[in-house]
Amino acid sequence: MFDSSIQKHPEIYSGNELNTDMSFSKRERHEVIFDLETKSFFVRDGKFDPSKFGVSVLSLYHRTLDKFFKEIKGEILSFWEKDFDDMWKIFQNADRIIGFNSLSFDVPALSPYSPSGFSKLSHFDILDELKKKTGHKTSLHKIAKATLGVQKTDSGENAVLYWERGDKKSLELLQKYCEDDVRITKDIYDYVLKNKSLKFTDYWNNPREIEMDFSYTLKNDLSPQATLF
Repeated sequence: MFDSSIQKHPEIYSGNELNTDMSFSKRERHEVIFDLETKSFFVRDGKFDPSKFGVSVLSLYHRTLDKFFKEIKGEILSFWEKDFDDMWKIFQNADRIIGFNSLSFDVPALSPYSPSGFSKLSHFDILDELKKKTGHKTSLHKIAKATLGVQKTDSGENAVLYWERGDKKSLELLQKYCEDDVRITKDIYDYVLKNKSLKFTDYWNNPREIEMDFSYTLKNDLSPQATLF
């Protein structure tokens, strides 16, 4: 929850006590599902460049799975800009980093903040996997509605407005929206792990269901996937 001392703009606020105990056995998998919101989303000089937007908040769900992809433990955390240094170890220790449109948006948006090796970690982009199968993209909202029967709780446009307002209530709404999108992304990912299929509405508003398999094998040791520092 937000501390009563929050002032305008949350660079001063974390709100999380970070548990960095990421030990796991060869039969366990460590995953991170993440999303972020930006301070702006305007095209500048005719170019769409997420690295210029600025990140207001990043939320992630980090968890341990057994060899059957059953969750053993998990925790959701949110980070404001001043706390970003606390989260890189969580990403580094992940066997898989899951996002939605993360390769085209979230990873580039983080590039002004992240260690140089961040983009080389084991990223898994649900939207990118869907595009490989169908040749087309769709929205998180359309997938969530078709697959889970739920809707996104807010919009990216409002997220920017919440940041610009900067008051306590707005920042609470901003963090909640980011965390809600992480939960939706997680539930979609877990649905495919369990059911080997994904439902969505395509560009022409036709309901579709396709076979997909998000399972994977671990590397043969417990070494971190890459070195960030």
